[in-house]
Amino acid sequence: MPTARSALASRRTWIAAATATVGWLALSAPAQAQAPTPQPAVQAVASFSILGDLVKQVGGDRVAVQVLVGPGADAHVFQPRPAQARQVAQAHIVFANGLGFEGWMDRLLRNTKFKGPRVVASEGVDAIAHEDGDEHDHEHEKEHAHGHDHPKAAQAPAHAGHDHDHGPNDPHAWQSVKAVQTYVNNIERGLCRVDAAGCDGYRRNASAYREKLQALDQDIRAAWAGVPPAQRKVITSHDAFGYYARDYGVEFLAPQGVSTESEASAKGVAQLARQIKAQNIQALFVENIADPRLIEQLGREAGVKPAGALFSDSLSDAKGPAATYLDLMRHNTQALVRAVRGS
Repeated sequence: MPTARSALASRRTWIAAATATVGWLALSAPAQAQAPTPQPAVQAVASFSILGDLVKQVGGDRVAVQVLVGPGADAHVFQPRPAQARQVAQAHIVFANGLGFEGWMDRLLRNTKFKGPRVVASEGVDAIAHEDGDEHDHEHEKEHAHGHDHPKAAQAPAHAGHDHDHGPNDPHAWQSVKAVQTYVNNIERGLCRVDAAGCDGYRRNASAYREKLQALDQDIRAAWAGVPPAQRKVITSHDAFGYYARDYGVEFLAPQGVSTESEASAKGVAQLARQIKAQNIQALFVENIADPRLIEQLGREAGVKPAGALFSDSLSDAKGPAATYLDLMRHNTQALVRAVRGS
Protein backbone atom coordinates (compact mmCIF):
# COMPACT_ATOMS: atom_id res chain seq x y z
CA MET A 1 0.00 0.00 0.00
CA PRO A 2 1.55 3.34 -1.06
CA THR A 3 2.50 5.74 1.65
CA ALA A 4 1.30 9.37 1.69
CA ARG A 5 4.80 10.53 0.75
CA SER A 6 4.98 8.26 -2.31
CA ALA A 7 1.47 9.33 -3.42
CA LEU A 8 2.48 13.01 -3.25
CA ALA A 9 5.64 12.33 -5.26
CA SER A 10 3.63 10.46 -7.88
CA ARG A 11 1.21 13.38 -8.22
CA ARG A 12 4.06 15.88 -8.67
CA THR A 13 5.55 13.68 -11.38
CA TRP A 14 2.19 13.58 -13.22
CA ILE A 15 1.75 17.39 -13.03
CA ALA A 16 5.27 17.98 -14.39
CA ALA A 17 4.66 15.56 -17.26
CA ALA A 18 1.32 17.16 -18.10
CA THR A 19 2.83 20.64 -18.05
CA ALA A 20 5.63 19.57 -20.37
CA THR A 21 3.12 17.98 -22.75
CA VAL A 22 1.00 21.14 -22.89
CA GLY A 23 4.10 23.23 -23.55
CA TRP A 24 5.21 20.90 -26.34
CA LEU A 25 1.76 20.99 -27.91
CA ALA A 26 1.76 24.79 -27.78
CA LEU A 27 5.15 24.95 -29.47
CA SER A 28 4.33 22.35 -32.09
CA ALA A 29 0.86 23.75 -32.96
CA PRO A 30 0.81 26.02 -36.01
CA ALA A 31 0.81 29.74 -35.10
CA GLN A 32 -2.58 31.34 -35.45
CA ALA A 33 -2.56 33.70 -38.41
CA GLN A 34 -2.80 37.34 -37.42
CA ALA A 35 -5.28 39.55 -39.21
CA PRO A 36 -3.46 41.57 -41.87
CA THR A 37 -3.17 45.30 -41.32
CA PRO A 38 -5.73 47.00 -43.58
CA GLN A 39 -4.11 48.85 -46.44
CA PRO A 40 -5.23 52.42 -47.21
CA ALA A 41 -7.87 52.50 -49.92
CA VAL A 42 -6.64 55.78 -51.39
CA GLN A 43 -3.15 56.94 -52.34
CA ALA A 44 -3.23 60.73 -52.20
CA VAL A 45 -0.66 63.45 -52.90
CA ALA A 46 -0.87 66.89 -51.29
CA SER A 47 1.21 69.79 -52.53
CA PHE A 48 2.49 71.08 -49.17
CA SER A 49 2.54 70.16 -45.50
CA ILE A 50 -0.41 72.25 -44.25
CA LEU A 51 -2.70 70.87 -46.92
CA GLY A 52 -1.35 67.37 -46.27
CA ASP A 53 -2.45 67.62 -42.65
CA LEU A 54 -5.97 68.67 -43.68
CA VAL A 55 -6.23 65.70 -46.05
CA LYS A 56 -5.10 63.37 -43.25
CA GLN A 57 -7.71 64.77 -40.88
CA VAL A 58 -10.50 64.04 -43.36
CA GLY A 59 -9.07 60.84 -44.83
CA GLY A 60 -8.14 59.05 -41.61
CA ASP A 61 -6.77 55.51 -41.93
CA ARG A 62 -8.29 54.94 -45.38
CA VAL A 63 -6.00 57.50 -47.03
CA ALA A 64 -2.21 57.43 -47.36
CA VAL A 65 -0.98 60.98 -47.92
CA GLN A 66 2.32 61.85 -49.59
CA VAL A 67 3.35 65.49 -49.18
CA LEU A 68 5.52 67.08 -51.88
CA VAL A 69 6.74 70.18 -50.00
CA GLY A 70 7.38 68.91 -46.50
CA PRO A 71 7.61 70.62 -43.10
CA GLY A 72 10.01 73.54 -43.05
CA ALA A 73 10.29 73.69 -46.85
CA ASP A 74 9.24 76.56 -49.10
CA ALA A 75 6.71 75.85 -51.86
CA HIS A 76 7.65 79.11 -53.59
CA VAL A 77 11.02 77.68 -54.67
CA PHE A 78 10.12 73.98 -54.85
CA GLN A 79 11.42 71.72 -57.62
CA PRO A 80 9.99 68.16 -57.72
CA ARG A 81 12.44 65.27 -57.49
CA PRO A 82 12.06 62.13 -59.65
CA ALA A 83 10.81 60.11 -56.66
CA GLN A 84 8.08 62.69 -56.05
CA ALA A 85 7.08 62.62 -59.70
CA ARG A 86 6.61 58.86 -59.35
CA GLN A 87 4.39 59.43 -56.30
CA VAL A 88 2.19 61.73 -58.36
CA ALA A 89 2.04 59.29 -61.26
CA GLN A 90 0.88 56.49 -58.93
CA ALA A 91 -1.63 58.56 -56.92
CA HIS A 92 -5.39 58.14 -57.06
CA ILE A 93 -5.95 61.85 -56.34
CA VAL A 94 -3.88 65.04 -56.06
CA PHE A 95 -4.69 67.97 -53.77
CA ALA A 96 -3.36 71.47 -54.47
CA ASN A 97 -3.94 74.79 -52.75
CA GLY A 98 -4.64 76.73 -55.93
CA LEU A 99 -4.78 80.54 -56.20
CA GLY A 100 -1.46 80.33 -58.04
CA PHE A 101 0.44 79.01 -55.01
CA GLU A 102 1.93 75.99 -56.78
CA GLY A 103 3.22 77.51 -60.00
CA TRP A 104 5.02 74.24 -60.73
CA MET A 105 1.97 71.97 -60.38
CA ASP A 106 0.59 72.08 -63.93
CA ARG A 107 3.95 71.14 -65.40
CA LEU A 108 4.39 68.34 -62.87
CA LEU A 109 1.00 66.83 -63.73
CA ARG A 110 1.74 67.05 -67.44
CA ASN A 111 5.15 65.44 -67.09
CA THR A 112 3.82 62.58 -64.96
CA LYS A 113 0.79 62.07 -67.23
CA PHE A 114 -1.43 62.09 -64.16
CA LYS A 115 -5.03 61.37 -65.20
CA GLY A 116 -6.81 61.22 -61.84
CA PRO A 117 -8.82 63.94 -60.10
CA ARG A 118 -7.05 67.11 -59.03
CA VAL A 119 -8.75 68.90 -56.14
CA VAL A 120 -8.13 72.64 -55.73
CA ALA A 121 -8.66 73.00 -52.00
CA SER A 122 -9.17 76.77 -52.08
CA GLU A 123 -11.96 76.64 -54.67
CA GLY A 124 -14.84 78.75 -53.40
CA VAL A 125 -12.96 80.80 -50.79
CA ASP A 126 -13.34 84.57 -50.64
CA ALA A 127 -9.93 85.36 -52.12
CA ILE A 128 -7.95 88.53 -51.43
CA ALA A 129 -6.56 90.41 -54.42
CA HIS A 130 -2.93 91.27 -53.74
CA GLU A 131 -0.87 94.25 -54.82
CA ASP A 132 2.40 92.40 -55.27
CA GLY A 133 2.57 92.91 -58.98
CA ASP A 134 2.88 96.21 -60.85
CA GLU A 135 3.80 98.48 -57.96
CA HIS A 136 6.42 96.16 -56.56
CA ASP A 137 7.91 95.31 -59.94
CA HIS A 138 8.07 98.98 -60.86
CA GLU A 139 10.03 99.77 -57.73
CA HIS A 140 12.27 96.79 -58.38
CA GLU A 141 13.00 97.96 -61.94
CA LYS A 142 13.76 101.52 -60.76
CA GLU A 143 16.37 100.24 -58.34
CA HIS A 144 18.05 98.25 -61.11
CA ALA A 145 17.89 101.15 -63.54
CA HIS A 146 19.81 103.34 -61.13
CA GLY A 147 22.37 100.66 -60.39
CA HIS A 148 21.44 100.39 -56.72
CA ASP A 149 22.13 97.29 -54.70
CA HIS A 150 19.28 96.15 -52.51
CA PRO A 151 18.61 93.31 -50.09
CA LYS A 152 17.71 90.02 -51.71
CA ALA A 153 14.62 88.05 -50.92
CA ALA A 154 14.67 85.66 -48.02
CA GLN A 155 15.04 82.69 -50.35
CA ALA A 156 16.94 81.90 -53.50
CA PRO A 157 16.39 84.20 -56.50
CA ALA A 158 14.14 83.15 -59.33
CA HIS A 159 15.50 80.38 -61.53
CA ALA A 160 14.94 79.84 -65.20
CA GLY A 161 12.12 77.39 -65.75
CA HIS A 162 10.34 78.09 -62.45
CA ASP A 163 6.68 78.99 -62.58
CA HIS A 164 5.99 81.14 -59.53
CA ASP A 165 3.54 83.75 -60.79
CA HIS A 166 0.85 83.79 -58.11
CA GLY A 167 -1.64 85.57 -60.32
CA PRO A 168 -3.99 88.29 -59.08
CA ASN A 169 -4.90 86.76 -55.70
CA ASP A 170 -3.12 86.17 -52.42
CA PRO A 171 -2.72 82.37 -52.25
CA HIS A 172 -2.27 82.06 -48.45
CA ALA A 173 -5.95 81.41 -47.76
CA TRP A 174 -5.22 78.75 -45.11
CA GLN A 175 -4.37 81.63 -42.75
CA SER A 176 -8.15 82.09 -42.51
CA VAL A 177 -9.82 79.43 -40.37
CA LYS A 178 -13.07 80.21 -42.15
CA ALA A 179 -11.41 79.52 -45.50
CA VAL A 180 -10.07 76.20 -44.22
CA GLN A 181 -13.66 75.15 -43.60
CA THR A 182 -14.03 75.42 -47.38
CA TYR A 183 -10.80 73.47 -47.86
CA VAL A 184 -12.25 70.65 -45.75
CA ASN A 185 -15.46 70.61 -47.80
CA ASN A 186 -13.49 70.30 -51.03
CA ILE A 187 -11.24 67.56 -49.60
CA GLU A 188 -14.28 65.60 -48.41
CA ARG A 189 -15.88 65.75 -51.86
CA GLY A 190 -12.65 64.76 -53.58
CA LEU A 191 -12.14 61.69 -51.40
CA CYS A 192 -15.76 60.60 -51.82
CA ARG A 193 -15.28 60.86 -55.57
CA VAL A 194 -12.42 58.34 -55.64
CA ASP A 195 -13.61 56.13 -52.76
CA ALA A 196 -17.39 55.90 -52.51
CA ALA A 197 -17.11 53.02 -50.02
CA GLY A 198 -15.34 55.27 -47.53
CA CYS A 199 -17.51 58.35 -48.08
CA ASP A 200 -19.51 58.04 -44.87
CA GLY A 201 -16.29 57.94 -42.88
CA TYR A 202 -14.89 60.97 -44.70
CA ARG A 203 -18.07 62.88 -43.95
CA ARG A 204 -17.86 62.01 -40.25
CA ASN A 205 -14.20 63.00 -40.10
CA ALA A 206 -14.85 66.26 -41.92
CA SER A 207 -17.77 67.13 -39.64
CA ALA A 208 -15.71 66.47 -36.52
CA TYR A 209 -12.82 68.54 -37.85
CA ARG A 210 -15.07 71.45 -38.78
CA GLU A 211 -16.18 71.57 -35.14
CA LYS A 212 -12.52 71.85 -34.12
CA LEU A 213 -12.04 74.66 -36.62
CA GLN A 214 -15.02 76.54 -35.20
CA ALA A 215 -13.57 76.23 -31.70
CA LEU A 216 -10.18 77.39 -33.00
CA ASP A 217 -11.72 80.49 -34.61
CA GLN A 218 -13.48 81.38 -31.37
CA ASP A 219 -10.24 80.95 -29.40
CA ILE A 220 -8.31 83.21 -31.76
CA ARG A 221 -10.96 85.92 -31.55
CA ALA A 222 -10.93 85.66 -27.77
CA ALA A 223 -7.12 85.99 -27.70
CA TRP A 224 -7.25 89.27 -29.63
CA ALA A 225 -10.29 90.68 -27.86
CA GLY A 226 -8.26 92.47 -25.20
CA VAL A 227 -5.75 94.03 -27.63
CA PRO A 228 -6.64 97.55 -28.83
CA PRO A 229 -6.90 97.71 -32.66
CA ALA A 230 -4.24 100.43 -32.86
CA GLN A 231 -1.79 98.09 -31.14
CA ARG A 232 -2.32 95.19 -33.56
CA LYS A 233 0.64 95.84 -35.88
CA VAL A 234 3.15 93.16 -36.90
CA ILE A 235 6.18 92.95 -39.20
CA THR A 236 6.84 89.65 -41.02
CA SER A 237 9.24 88.50 -43.73
CA HIS A 238 6.80 88.20 -46.63
CA ASP A 239 3.14 89.03 -47.09
CA ALA A 240 1.66 85.68 -46.01
CA PHE A 241 -0.87 86.77 -43.39
CA GLY A 242 -3.41 88.83 -45.33
CA TYR A 243 -6.27 86.44 -44.57
CA TYR A 244 -5.41 86.34 -40.88
CA ALA A 245 -5.29 90.14 -40.93
CA ARG A 246 -8.72 90.37 -42.56
CA ASP A 247 -10.36 87.90 -40.17
CA TYR A 248 -8.87 89.13 -36.90
CA GLY A 249 -8.18 92.83 -37.43
CA VAL A 250 -4.38 92.66 -37.37
CA GLU A 251 -2.16 94.81 -39.60
CA PHE A 252 0.79 92.95 -41.12
CA LEU A 253 3.63 94.80 -42.85
CA ALA A 254 6.28 92.99 -44.88
CA PRO A 255 9.36 94.02 -46.89
CA GLN A 256 8.56 91.30 -49.45
CA GLY A 257 5.40 90.54 -51.37
CA VAL A 258 3.32 87.36 -51.30
CA SER A 259 6.20 85.25 -52.65
CA THR A 260 9.51 84.66 -50.90
CA GLU A 261 11.10 84.96 -54.35
CA SER A 262 10.23 88.64 -54.62
CA GLU A 263 12.94 91.13 -53.74
CA ALA A 264 12.71 93.85 -51.15
CA SER A 265 14.00 97.21 -52.37
CA ALA A 266 16.41 99.25 -50.28
CA LYS A 267 13.92 102.11 -50.38
CA GLY A 268 11.11 99.85 -49.17
CA VAL A 269 13.18 98.51 -46.28
CA ALA A 270 14.17 102.03 -45.22
CA GLN A 271 10.56 103.22 -45.36
CA LEU A 272 9.41 100.27 -43.29
CA ALA A 273 12.14 100.91 -40.70
CA ARG A 274 10.95 104.50 -40.36
CA GLN A 275 7.37 103.34 -39.95
CA ILE A 276 8.37 100.88 -37.24
CA LYS A 277 10.08 103.67 -35.31
CA ALA A 278 7.30 106.20 -35.83
CA GLN A 279 4.54 103.82 -34.75
CA ASN A 280 6.60 102.07 -32.07
CA ILE A 281 5.90 98.61 -33.55
CA GLN A 282 7.45 95.92 -31.34
CA ALA A 283 6.16 92.74 -33.00
CA LEU A 284 8.85 91.79 -35.50
CA PHE A 285 8.90 88.17 -36.70
CA VAL A 286 10.89 85.92 -38.99
CA GLU A 287 9.12 82.99 -40.70
CA ASN A 288 10.02 79.34 -40.44
CA ILE A 289 10.53 79.03 -44.22
CA ALA A 290 12.52 82.25 -44.63
CA ASP A 291 16.13 83.31 -44.36
CA PRO A 292 16.11 85.57 -41.28
CA ARG A 293 18.71 88.03 -42.55
CA LEU A 294 16.27 90.49 -44.11
CA ILE A 295 14.20 90.77 -40.93
CA GLU A 296 17.35 90.95 -38.81
CA GLN A 297 18.60 93.83 -40.99
CA LEU A 298 15.25 95.57 -40.67
CA GLY A 299 15.32 95.09 -36.92
CA ARG A 300 18.79 96.65 -36.68
CA GLU A 301 17.71 99.67 -38.71
CA ALA A 302 14.55 100.11 -36.65
CA GLY A 303 16.11 99.26 -33.31
CA VAL A 304 13.73 96.34 -32.67
CA LYS A 305 14.72 92.79 -31.78
CA PRO A 306 12.82 89.98 -33.57
CA ALA A 307 10.19 88.44 -31.30
CA GLY A 308 10.54 84.91 -32.67
CA ALA A 309 9.31 82.85 -35.61
CA LEU A 310 5.90 82.40 -37.16
CA PHE A 311 4.78 79.46 -39.26
CA SER A 312 3.42 80.86 -42.49
CA ASP A 313 3.57 78.42 -45.42
CA SER A 314 4.66 75.24 -43.66
CA LEU A 315 4.18 73.10 -40.58
CA SER A 316 6.99 72.29 -38.17
CA ASP A 317 8.27 68.75 -37.82
CA ALA A 318 6.38 66.35 -35.57
CA LYS A 319 8.26 67.51 -32.44
CA GLY A 320 7.83 71.22 -33.15
CA PRO A 321 5.15 73.66 -32.00
CA ALA A 322 3.21 73.59 -35.30
CA ALA A 323 3.00 69.91 -36.21
CA THR A 324 -0.64 70.27 -37.32
CA TYR A 325 -2.72 73.08 -38.76
CA LEU A 326 -4.54 73.58 -35.45
CA ASP A 327 -1.19 73.74 -33.63
CA LEU A 328 0.16 76.23 -36.19
CA MET A 329 -2.70 78.67 -35.77
CA ARG A 330 -2.62 78.46 -31.98
CA HIS A 331 1.17 78.91 -31.86
CA ASN A 332 1.11 81.91 -34.20
CA THR A 333 -1.75 83.56 -32.33
CA GLN A 334 -0.09 83.15 -28.94
CA ALA A 335 3.23 84.50 -30.28
CA LEU A 336 1.57 87.47 -32.00
CA VAL A 337 -0.54 88.50 -29.02
CA ARG A 338 2.44 88.28 -26.65
CA ALA A 339 4.58 90.38 -28.99
CA VAL A 340 2.09 93.20 -29.58
CA ARG A 341 1.41 93.37 -25.85
CA GLY A 342 5.16 93.66 -25.24
CA SER A 343 5.14 90.67 -22.90
